[in-house]
Amino acid sequence: MTDGGHAGRSGRGGRTARRWVAALLAVAAVGPALGGCAQSVDPIERLSRKAAEKVRPAAGPTAGAGTEAYRRWGLSAPPAPAPSPRALALPDGDGGGPPVLDRVPTGDPVVFLVFGDGAGKDPRFAALVGELRLPVTVFLTDRVLGPGYGRLRSAGADVENHTLDHPHLPGLPAAGQRAEICGQRDKLKERFGVRSSMLRPPYGAFDAVTLRVASECGVSVVVRGRGVGGGPLRAGDIVVVEPDAGGVASPTEATVALLRDLHARRLAPARLADYV
Repeated sequence: MTDGGHAGRSGRGGRTARRWVAALLAVAAVGPALGGCAQSVDPIERLSRKAAEKVRPAAGPTAGAGTEAYRRWGLSAPPAPAPSPRALALPDGDGGGPPVLDRVPTGDPVVFLVFGDGAGKDPRFAALVGELRLPVTVFLTDRVLGPGYGRLRSAGADVENHTLDHPHLPGLPAAGQRAEICGQRDKLKERFGVRSSMLRPPYGAFDAVTLRVASECGVSVVVRGRGVGGGPLRAGDIVVVEPDAGGVASPTEATVALLRDLHARRLAPARLADYV
């Protein structure tokens, strides 16, 4: 085929395209006259809009994978965001030791979720924390440190001190308590690079020696908290989330149930370290 043949077809194609454009412009020009005050829309633009609508994501709060996470966990709404924390005056500890907290003295509509060693053994729990961006604190003993806690740390959980071997601290000599508390502080620094400043004593039990040694080991607050079944939740509660007695519920299931309760009470989970 010659170049002239190409040129002839190109010329005819160009004239045809121009005639179509002229016709479309004429239709657009007479549209207002036919439709009264209706706004004219270029037919080409109208076609483009239809094409765009086929690929446009659905609007609203459920658009996107991130906002669907709470539904995957059986929740009717995402956890409420915590407000910016306010400066607090914590009570003084006995004998110059760190304060002991069962709850945080705040009027903010927040509660604080803390967990023990069982959290790292539940493979779904790290996914729950990461997907919902839950501000949780996990208190660990050395005897159960493992890959599960690395996943929790990567998901955003705070990691704090629960002693090396989970002993009943009251009555132990100072050297023994120091080995348990300072020893776990050093393990957390070695394993996770964490400078732990909170201690949750095993069984919530402590004595004057515990508080003195804890202060020497860099502890700024001793956390006890309350259980999930300890009555209606209130602002400032530190909630120790453990599986139900008998192991009926996993930490994941217990947390999802607690999040439903928080939603009903208009309370938000907040990061403990932001307040203490």
